[in-house]
Amino acid sequence: MLKGRFGKVLAVCFATLVAELSLYAQDGAFTGFTPYSIFGIGDIQTQGSAYNLGMGGVGIATRNKRVINYINPASITARDSLAFMADMSLSQKNTFFSQGDKSSLNNTFNIKNIAITFPITRHSAVLLGVAPYSSTGYHYSYILEDPSIVGNTGNAVYYSSGNGGTYNLFVSAGVTFWNRLSLGLEGDFLFGNISKENSFSFAKSAYSDIKSGNDLFLRGKSAKVGIQYEQPTGVNSSIIIGGTYSTGTILKGTVEDYRISVGAAQNDTLRYSLDNLGRDKGGVNIPKEFGAGISFNHSDTWKAEINYSRSDWTTSGMDVAKGFSVKGSSSFDTRVSQAVRAGFEIVPNRNDIRYYYKTCTYRLGAYYEDSRFAVDGNQIKDIGLTFGASLPVFRYYNSVTLAVNLGQRGSVTGNMIRERYVNFTVGFNFHDIWFQKFTYK
Repeated sequence: MLKGRFGKVLAVCFATLVAELSLYAQDGAFTGFTPYSIFGIGDIQTQGSAYNLGMGGVGIATRNKRVINYINPASITARDSLAFMADMSLSQKNTFFSQGDKSSLNNTFNIKNIAITFPITRHSAVLLGVAPYSSTGYHYSYILEDPSIVGNTGNAVYYSSGNGGTYNLFVSAGVTFWNRLSLGLEGDFLFGNISKENSFSFAKSAYSDIKSGNDLFLRGKSAKVGIQYEQPTGVNSSIIIGGTYSTGTILKGTVEDYRISVGAAQNDTLRYSLDNLGRDKGGVNIPKEFGAGISFNHSDTWKAEINYSRSDWTTSGMDVAKGFSVKGSSSFDTRVSQAVRAGFEIVPNRNDIRYYYKTCTYRLGAYYEDSRFAVDGNQIKDIGLTFGASLPVFRYYNSVTLAVNLGQRGSVTGNMIRERYVNFTVGFNFHDIWFQKFTYK
């Protein structure tokens, strides 16, 4: 029989998720902010918990019974067969934007992930979780200076803003054969709302303001398969090879397109249309993704891992579809996204009873990514360093995990915007033995 704390953990996780969803529903509440989120479904989030983020985002070849790693569904069998585990991570991002002689600063807060896992048999397990997949958050304005317009209408200001995002709800199952080969299967359900609005505001009351935009209501189903093979190389040492393949998904839902004249006396609808997504086989889609990784592990003391992932967004349709594409002074087009990630962790002495700092796990990582889009023909690149640590709490594998990410995306050349950011992530790892049978003599 499951312990009563199971319901308490689920209640906390559910309440946190509801609070996060309500944030998206609030007008102007940004859980992510970047001008690049104006394109497509917004800024695609790096997947993984605070544990993964502290090692550069690796996880394809990770097998660690002390933490939940949902990047590869095959890894969930690396666990104590009697344990229940839960993980919740929170993230806070600070970004400094630069373009020409202009600069600004923005801070956001978001839920990073919520996940729970429990065993089915000694060599199989199930995982349930939810994590943000993308976030849309931007707001900018400028004064129109075209003499042909200003001479007739007087001062006019253009505004553009976006808000919302998508979540991924996932269920995974994994099984291990011969204590070396692990296979995993994950089902994903993508859902969320995104709102994008543009407006012209005129100083002269004789001219009505113009508002236009798109409201996207999205959903989609996909799957991910994972494999890991562990080869012992010595006493308590091994090499792990891992791979993942995501099927991608054709987005379904609706896209509302509108244009409204806002006057002092009344509002007039100039244009309105409602498009149903998913009717065409080649409509807007999230592409397939392939990932591979290798890790080196020594005696539960240190681990090193490197990952590579690739996805082709050139056939996603987001560069031409209404509500996803961008039309303006800058052009956006889709590209092939590739990423290389590397990470390392070490524990000085996990069983030290004198010095607490020696029982902590310390992590270091780095990454380089070619983004899925280009601005005016220049593909956006993202590069950064990560640092992390896990601090043991109480008994078993309970811990608090910290991660810091220092990075840069884009540049100040051309019409691009350079983002320099510092991300802080804190994760809470819950571990307890629930499924043992007690004997009495």
